[in-house]
Amino acid sequence: MVEFIAALPGRLRTAVPPGRLGLQQWLLGLLASDAMLAMLVFALAAMALRLPTLGNPVIHVDEEFYLLVGDRMLHGALPFVDIWDRKPIGLFILFAAIREMGGDGIVQYQLAAAAATVATSLVIWRIAREIATPAGAIFAGLGYQLALSAVFCFGGQAPVFYNLLMAVAGLGALRVFTGRDNARLLVNGASIMAVVGIAIQIKYTVIFEGMAFGLALMWRGHLAGWSRGRIAAAATLWCSVALAPTLMAWGYYASIGHGNAFFQANFVSIFGRVDSFGEALFRLGKEMLLLLPVWLAIFVAPRHIPGFGRKGARQLAFLRYWAGAAVLGFLVFGTWYDHYVAPLLVPLMIVAAPALGHRRPHFWYTGLLIGLGAIASVVVTAGNVYRHGTRADVDHAVQMIEQARGNGCLYVNEGDPILYHLTGSCMPTRWPFPGHLAATNDAASLGIDAAGEMAATMARHPSVVMISARPLSPMPNLRTRAIMAQVLDRDYEAYANVRIGNREFRLYRLKARA
Repeated sequence: MVEFIAALPGRLRTAVPPGRLGLQQWLLGLLASDAMLAMLVFALAAMALRLPTLGNPVIHVDEEFYLLVGDRMLHGALPFVDIWDRKPIGLFILFAAIREMGGDGIVQYQLAAAAATVATSLVIWRIAREIATPAGAIFAGLGYQLALSAVFCFGGQAPVFYNLLMAVAGLGALRVFTGRDNARLLVNGASIMAVVGIAIQIKYTVIFEGMAFGLALMWRGHLAGWSRGRIAAAATLWCSVALAPTLMAWGYYASIGHGNAFFQANFVSIFGRVDSFGEALFRLGKEMLLLLPVWLAIFVAPRHIPGFGRKGARQLAFLRYWAGAAVLGFLVFGTWYDHYVAPLLVPLMIVAAPALGHRRPHFWYTGLLIGLGAIASVVVTAGNVYRHGTRADVDHAVQMIEQARGNGCLYVNEGDPILYHLTGSCMPTRWPFPGHLAATNDAASLGIDAAGEMAATMARHPSVVMISARPLSPMPNLRTRAIMAQVLDRDYEAYANVRIGNREFRLYRLKARA
């Protein structure tokens, strides 16, 4: 495989006899270019990894919710006010824009995610070419896609989109840091931080990498002979550019009287979230095992591969610095959900690239990274479908809900928020994400009393209530569940059981009133 990829451009260039002109020669010449070869490999990988789940509406509860909010925004709903969540407004704007592509939005957002994944792999390849062989750079981009699927990002999780922005910003920062053009340092730095600013409005945690880029730009100014005052002024500008999208969003909410709601959801709520440290530690161990080939490529390979690091030594130093900042941003929050690993994959795969693509005796670095990634991606994808279900499962649930909903609202206490979207139902609460009222993880972060909100929700008498046969969360909110159960016993009747994947749910409908 390594030899085939490394030799393919040359084979394609000789596929047409010299002197024979025409469209065929032009196309083969284009295909023979390194960039086109990389794009072809990455596009095929994305198809193989994502086709099995294309159109599945229950890939992950998070992206179900992003699509729901994006769709409701197009119908006038205001995030943080009408629908509560702590994700930045930019993420929901992105899904609203995708929703304009037509259909029910499910295939559309998944195709957009696939395109973003291919584009990110191409940027990884481009950066890795600074420090690695052509084959090593391709394997870095391929390893990124495999690991992405292994951490439950084979759909449209937020990192799938903002990783592209941070990869582009990283490429720009690399060029500025290792270049010799001082004349445009201020403007180039502002451009980089503008991209970071957009990424921040998709996920706030990228601020750690953004800070690392900012410090690197300041150091570059120092190397250029800038005075401390000039560096401070430039840093102020760069920081302002990075924060501008967030400040604009906050300013908009303040202008319409909802500045406090924006501030609470975006900046305060995260500090009220709690998780089981034991479970978080287990997740961290599992994730570090998945990244074992990367750690070997980064820390062991330099001692065994002759000439490691000679190509692009300065570039490699910057890329290691970037990777360290990303790892720090991952570790600092302490929850370590699987998809939180995704932002690490861009700089880590790039830094691992010099160890990849070699022939024997060093081929095992490539074989282990690609092999473990391929196995993990298949196992995780198959396990996720088994656990969360298929389109057929969801369609059956929608049919059963619609039998009893009438013109009333559906309330999904535990389950899939995509059901609101596919039924077109109204939502009887501003907290429709199932875990917010059904689990204790977020009870202190919502800005309201969860038990009181559950009582208010049930007092609105949704036509259909969906609950799990047993609590899905490892930290269930027993208070809210008891309140809901009391109302269900008094005013509702169970009328159906549905299975979505291996999860069993009960559907309740309002009793007929005399």
